[in-house]
Amino acid sequence: MEKIQWVENRIPKTKDEKLEIMSKNQVRKARRFHESFPQYSETPLARLTGLAKELGLSEVCVKDESYRFGLNAFKVLGGSYAMVNYIAGKVKKEVSECDYAYLTSPALKEEFGQAVFFTATDGNHGRGVAWAANKLGQKAVVLMPKGSTRSRFDHIAEEGAKVTIEEVNYDECVRRANQMADQTRNGVMVQDTAWDGYEEIPAWIMQGYGTMSDEACEQLEAIGIGRPTHVFVQAGVGSLAGAVQGYLANRFGDDCPITVVLEAQAADCLYQSAKAGDGSIQFVTGDLQTIMAGLACGEPNTIGFDILRNHTAFFASCPDWVSANGMRMLGAPLKGDPQVISGESGAVGMGFLAAVMKDPEYAELKRALKLDENSKVLMFSTEGDTDPENYRAIVWDGKQRKEDV
Repeated sequence: MEKIQWVENRIPKTKDEKLEIMSKNQVRKARRFHESFPQYSETPLARLTGLAKELGLSEVCVKDESYRFGLNAFKVLGGSYAMVNYIAGKVKKEVSECDYAYLTSPALKEEFGQAVFFTATDGNHGRGVAWAANKLGQKAVVLMPKGSTRSRFDHIAEEGAKVTIEEVNYDECVRRANQMADQTRNGVMVQDTAWDGYEEIPAWIMQGYGTMSDEACEQLEAIGIGRPTHVFVQAGVGSLAGAVQGYLANRFGDDCPITVVLEAQAADCLYQSAKAGDGSIQFVTGDLQTIMAGLACGEPNTIGFDILRNHTAFFASCPDWVSANGMRMLGAPLKGDPQVISGESGAVGMGFLAAVMKDPEYAELKRALKLDENSKVLMFSTEGDTDPENYRAIVWDGKQRKEDV
């Protein structure tokens, strides 16, 4: 069985100029916008007391994003916030003036008209963009990579978007969508992958993701846990991971939790960059085949990478079995613990934590992470069963790898 690979962060630090993007003020602006949606409600924080005791930890908490806006995933937080920032700029208003009521009003249609929002996705981001565009009276065009499942395609199409599955990987879909946006009147690329010359919209997306972290930290305080000692967060391009890490660094300063960034082994560009350790960004190419479809991204977000290199403690590269085990553990909890229906890209943190705490193979990693009976661990289950057929194949039938599903 393939092993978890890990490396302590020794990447040379930069001036940390991107950290301000995830300041408390910026995140609160995004959260106020999300709260203006009639579909908004805080997603639950699952406190797994029995599991914490079983693993020899003080607390294990999982932010369950399967309840977000009825879309079964957190991604809509980013796409919707990028849209409102773009629209606000065009109508020369502050984002605070552009709540849901205004964005769906005849006045906005008269002032702004209609844009076409382009994006590439494995499923969740595209569905979020399509949903937000539909709700706000805009248009969306979504490109999906080779191997995307029909259920995720159908969910996007149901929101009224024009959606296609391309015969290329995710990173190439990004390039195609960007080219299409450039060639379309009122076309706008809404992608959480940042590159030189394309950072404003990805920064807005990351700020939108901040709503999730802000809610989680408030919920931890409300139940008397307070600051987590450890945060495990998964990464595709690194926008989510950079957003979570940036928020934590701004909120807790020098007392920031130990953060571990987890990737699918088939697409571990951040781990490879940390392993190189010289400050260069490493790309992973090929088909990027993994059950963790939402993490199958081989080219890091430059904004997220800058935040992570300055603040993250460890990077880990995880085989598919890690996520599969996490899905089963969350789906069949110990008596008294709440159930979390967590999809392939949402459960890797749980599988990683269990392996580190229970498998002697990872004793050195456990010591390095300083995980013990005083540790309070926070994780983010970023999606539910967004592909029900695959979910059942893994949780019910015991499948472990992409080729088995």
